[in-house]
Amino acid sequence: MTPERLVETFRRVAPGADFVSLRYVDERSEVLQVRQDLLQPVATSVDAGAMVTVIDRGGLGYGATSDLSEGGLRRAAEQALEWAHRTAGHSVVDFSKIEMPRPSAEWRTPVRVPWESVSLNQKIDWLKAECARLKTDPRIVDWEATLWNVATESWYMTADGALGRQQFNYLVPVLRATANEGAETATRTLGGRGYCRQGGLEVLDDVGFRTAAPQIASDALELLTAPNCPSGKMDVVLAPDQMILQIHESIGHPLELDRILGDERNYAGTSFVTLDMLGTYRYGSDLLNVTYDPTLPSQFASYGFDDDGVPARKEFVIRNGILERALGSVVSQSRAGLAGVANARAQSWNRPPIDRMANLNLECGTSSLDEMIAAVEHGVYMKTNCSWSIDDSRNKFQFGCEWGQVIENGRLTNVVKKPNYRGISATFWRNLKMVGDASTHDVMGTPYCGKGEPNQVVRVGHASPACLFADVDVFGGE
Repeated sequence: MTPERLVETFRRVAPGADFVSLRYVDERSEVLQVRQDLLQPVATSVDAGAMVTVIDRGGLGYGATSDLSEGGLRRAAEQALEWAHRTAGHSVVDFSKIEMPRPSAEWRTPVRVPWESVSLNQKIDWLKAECARLKTDPRIVDWEATLWNVATESWYMTADGALGRQQFNYLVPVLRATANEGAETATRTLGGRGYCRQGGLEVLDDVGFRTAAPQIASDALELLTAPNCPSGKMDVVLAPDQMILQIHESIGHPLELDRILGDERNYAGTSFVTLDMLGTYRYGSDLLNVTYDPTLPSQFASYGFDDDGVPARKEFVIRNGILERALGSVVSQSRAGLAGVANARAQSWNRPPIDRMANLNLECGTSSLDEMIAAVEHGVYMKTNCSWSIDDSRNKFQFGCEWGQVIENGRLTNVVKKPNYRGISATFWRNLKMVGDASTHDVMGTPYCGKGEPNQVVRVGHASPACLFADVDVFGGE
């Protein structure tokens, strides 16, 4: 269906109400995987449908359908209107008083080498070659190379004439090697599956997919005989592929405004952040600068406008360590009476948008990796997240990494396995001692951020340099 035809049909069935919108999503996915040198079944999916949103008499309602005929859209619109009237007078805000946006923008992922420009056989041959390069030793007992491509088209329209269109192309490359000897098992991955970006097949070269396999295998083998990570209070240098999870869990989730307002308390917890902290609370040291920026062309969660139609723009969330704003969409901003960002996001056409992270990035500092290492008397350099746990207020946390290397007197020394650390969000970021420069910076993300009831899994981007933290509680595995 063309946008023009859908617009015409929608405007014929849209009920008379204070506000009516339709969000259409068409998403196509293909996963290619070679594991242990064997091609796995190719997984493809197609999912398309639309959600009608109606605001009337102060209430709000939704109606979703995969039937895009006039009859199907009419039934969805009638359902949305019915729910708007049922919720009128019983909602946390008067939705009719919220000025909903009317977008007219377009967004398209920049693609240099389209997924479709290379044959299926050629892409499979690439994966077979990289998979074979992971099997460097009999002790490599499991190994895989995977490409996951997603193409999404989304249209947002209102009954009074607004129309915004967005096209996205996502690529997630994966390399993994698991080694075993006796009772010891170790796994190394390409960035902990964190090299998720928008773009075409050029992403493979941008993230080093074609050159990383031998080092991944070598690292896994080296970890088999490495000692456990030492324990105690010490300095920690975190690589970008660990920083992304630290940012995600201990800054992103606690700053989601609907969570602060209590919406997640019966599912995924609340937040240690309260409304009165905004504008005054010292979240971290003066070196901590965090931005919300969905406008970066190649990052995983970039867009022109969010799923409520709010235009995307870069905003400082934390500046010089002080918390400036929460991650609240247009509805949460109205509830709280506070400024937010363009972050109303939905998993697909059959979910309503809620407050979600998009691209949440830690801005670069001025220190090289060598300078950060040289500043450490006793500590550990950690790479690549492999486990995480955080309490229901997003405050106390524990993280584990795939790879560690001891730092003694300003020099990297022996490799250690199972490096872990724990802390409290409210104090951990205040111990940020040095922030890496552009030479330490990487653009990454995750395809699996879950939240909401019913649950929604969305894509999130994070970019960060390496960072040095003081007085961290470090411990090794058993």
